[in-house]
Amino acid sequence: MMSTKALGIGPALRRTALIPRHGGAIQTESLPPSANDNILNKQRLQRPSSPHFTIYQPQLTWLGSIANRVTGAALSTLLYGFALAYLVAPTTFDSTHIIELVHQLPESFKYVVKLGLAAPFSFHAINGLRHLAWDTGKFLSVKGAYMTGYAVLGASAVSTVYLTFFM
Repeated sequence: MMSTKALGIGPALRRTALIPRHGGAIQTESLPPSANDNILNKQRLQRPSSPHFTIYQPQLTWLGSIANRVTGAALSTLLYGFALAYLVAPTTFDSTHIIELVHQLPESFKYVVKLGLAAPFSFHAINGLRHLAWDTGKFLSVKGAYMTGYAVLGASAVSTVYLTFFM
């Protein structure tokens, strides 16, 4: 067994051993429910309330954060929805039938669907690269956050156009 002197905690133990302890019993008072509610309401009135986000000027940083979460949730919902539809489809649901269905659609509708898929995918993927850069400790200043935010928007626009019209 090691001594407290060898561990270097002897003085700390002596100080805590000499601290006076409160020996009195703690008592609680039973109150009726209405009195409890009154106490809670008084406490709530003294708490600071946070302002609603609509009073703030929109910032690129929080708009990008919200958009990243929304696009991630939307893409996940599409992926899992397609997978569940594939599992429970009452008819044949294979690549041949999907290709035939898409081939019969008008070109304008195909571009609208491709744009609707390419925009969130591009933004979420490129913003993910931005977050990976942040994880390495780069671009963490306000200037860096805005610079990378505008770069993500520009690269997402270029990527969306490419995926929509050239793929």
